[in-house]
Amino acid sequence: MKVKIQKKSMLCLAALAINIPVSHGQSSVNISGFLDIGIYRDSAKTIKIGPLKRSNIALSATEDLGNGLRAHVMLSHRFETDTGENESFNKPFFHGESTLGLSGRFGAVKLGRRLDAIYDKQSLFDPWDNFHRIASPAWNVWNSNYPSDPQGNNNHPEWGRLNNGIYYDSPSVHGFSLHLSGSPETDATALNKPLATVLLYKNTRFSGMLGYGKNSQGNTDAVVGWKTTFHHLSLMGSYDVSKRNGSTAKATTLGLLYKMNPVTLRAGWGRLNRDGDKKKEIFSLGGSYNLSRRTSLYADAAHNIFPDKSVNTFGIGISHGF
Repeated sequence: MKVKIQKKSMLCLAALAINIPVSHGQSSVNISGFLDIGIYRDSAKTIKIGPLKRSNIALSATEDLGNGLRAHVMLSHRFETDTGENESFNKPFFHGESTLGLSGRFGAVKLGRRLDAIYDKQSLFDPWDNFHRIASPAWNVWNSNYPSDPQGNNNHPEWGRLNNGIYYDSPSVHGFSLHLSGSPETDATALNKPLATVLLYKNTRFSGMLGYGKNSQGNTDAVVGWKTTFHHLSLMGSYDVSKRNGSTAKATTLGLLYKMNPVTLRAGWGRLNRDGDKKKEIFSLGGSYNLSRRTSLYADAAHNIFPDKSVNTFGIGISHGF
């Protein structure tokens, strides 16, 4: 399969891969990625071929600096598997992530572009990991009024990542961890400096999240999430309130995940209310079958209810991680 990627950017990526040794002493470089493609019907009732999830290729490097200190590099490029093009014309080549940082007993600090603290952790509370355009309740209703970086994609809004960011992930203490993201750098349109914080609790049976963020335009997002696991079965839910330019969006989701290898079953529900009016409700079902540790087949469907219509969306696809 031929993949068309911008020539200059691809040459830079190749040069980087050539010039960083795959292994040298206590350092290592990994090439990884996730590819997804399927056939689906969208909310416009159009049949399409393309990624139902997101495809990416990444270069990551780790160097052991001694005394528990490590250096980390991550570069992640996202693209459309049906055409090989960049994910969107207005997004940077390393749209997924471009960070450099250090980790140690203090936790981890990274600088660059990455998911902000809220978007980074919310995926734990959705059966589709906030990663499926047809079936994921999170994808369809969360953070409706909260672009993490209003100018993050060449002066277009970014819904997830923060440019020029500083990110801190604390070590886990008795299951609790603190996650922060922000930036001291703003553009001429900014009203304040962005900051997001998440308190996360995780053990083998229960996970919980409290998060709050404000972007550079003063838009805010507050979220509560929970997940309980009983052997093969996980139940989860979230409540998200996002505010933008005087408008308030409230999103509630519930989900079910059942894993018994090689089969995973999923079910979800979500509702979005904006300024007191119901804007969308979604009921979704899906399942996947692991052909191997890296490759899986899946089928998903959703019933979407809008104020003026209802639409059934569905899709089947294949994904491979490496």
